[in-house]
This record gives sequence, C-alpha cells and structure tokens, in this order.
Amino acid sequence: MENMYARRNFLKNAALASSGILFLSSTTMVRAFENQCPFEGYNPYSEDKTDSRVSSLFGNHVVIKGKVFDKMSLKEVSTAKVEVWHLSPNSTSYGHQAKMKVTPDGEFNFITDFPNRETGKFPKVYFKVTSNDKVYFTELSLTADNAFINNKHFEENLVLGKNLLPTNRLVDNVPTITFNIAV
Repeated sequence: MENMYARRNFLKNAALASSGILFLSSTTMVRAFENQCPFEGYNPYSEDKTDSRVSSLFGNHVVIKGKVFDKMSLKEVSTAKVEVWHLSPNSTSYGHQAKMKVTPDGEFNFITDFPNRETGKFPKVYFKVTSNDKVYFTELSLTADNAFINNKHFEENLVLGKNLLPTNRLVDNVPTITFNIAV
C-alpha cells in the first residue's frame, strides 16, 4: 500500500514538473541557452575594473582598447558592457578577469598582464560584449608584437571596414592594442 502512494506522488510530481516546462515560452528556453560561453574560463561574477594586473611595477603588461559598434548603423554603442578574461601568466587558471561599461562614445580600455597560452596556441584574451538584448563572444590572439583576430570574428565584423583589424603600437613601452567589436 505504501509503494502505491509513493508511486502516485512520484507521478503527480513528474506531471507537475512537465507541465511547468510547457508553460515556459520558447523564447525563454532559447534565451536560457544563447548566452552560454563558447570559451573556457568565463566568470559572470568578475569585478568591475579596468586594471587586472597583479603588480603595476613588475611584469609584462598589455593595454587593450577599442570601440563597440552597432552592426546595423555602425554607430558607437554607449550602453555596452565588456567582460574580459584570460589565463594568468605562468598559470593554467583564468585568474585575470574584469568587466567594464563603455564610455558614451562606445570606448573601452583596460590594462592587464600578458596572458599565458594554452599548449599549441597563441595567448588569448576572451571577450563577452553585451548591449541591450545582444550578446557577442569573441577572442583576440596575441604575440609579443602583434594581435590577431580569428576567422569567425573577421566574418562577423566585416561591416567595420578599415576598423576591423587590430592594431598594435608601443605607448610608454607598453604594447597597446586597438580592437573594435560590432554587436
């Protein structure tokens, strides 16, 4: 007799859970999965900051700056949030993380330690850009004297034209990379 009540409770709870899922709209279900990060190491709870260096005096640092543009109008997006992360120097952990709001002109700017690299890959800095209901993930590969975008970023940001490819120059002996993103 006890087994029959346990089975009924199980069936009742399973039916309630199933019907609850049916009441979720399809857009809610899609949005639950669309923001999943394609890159390892993302932490949605990173601090608001523009300096993720361990030490401002010692180490190999890099400045990355750029603008966030709207893909349709090519105007600067003033409401975007940029999140960045990368492997910490001489480590396999993603301890370098930051997030920042862009300026009214759509600009972001941060300084960090030069990232470590995964075996067989260039050092990379990963980006998540959020603006209104748009979310965009991308990556920037670095060498000691240059920066590169991947094929996906190239194809998805062609609208940027002459602002598409990253540039690298030394400012006060610190590599400064300009990297623009369209969302």
